[in-house]
Amino acid sequence: MAVHNQRGKEGEQLAVDFLLQKGFSMLHRNWTWGHLEVDIIALKGEVLHFIEVKLRNSNRFGYPEQSVGKQKLRFLMRAADQYLQLNKQYRKIRFDIVAITAPAGAEPEIFFIEDVYL
Repeated sequence: MAVHNQRGKEGEQLAVDFLLQKGFSMLHRNWTWGHLEVDIIALKGEVLHFIEVKLRNSNRFGYPEQSVGKQKLRFLMRAADQYLQLNKQYRKIRFDIVAITAPAGAEPEIFFIEDVYL
């Protein structure tokens, strides 16, 4: 496995652990529909969350959340539409970002951005 893929998995696990501590229930990791993917689909209360995870080793080239642009959010929304077609029981949804900065040898910093929209 390539190093960036391994780091991505580590970032997603950090995000899952963080979200579990915040009271979320994990439904899916890396849910795909065609070429679309949602990193995490979680439930908190009655709200279904579609969550994008971004991990960087430093903020040297910007914060992790800055790499989630309009196109990525559009893909996330299209994937969510497909998910909701298959799972019609959910009425309330939200799009979130878990941005993680994890320098080598230091404690990771997690920034949770809730209810992202275009």
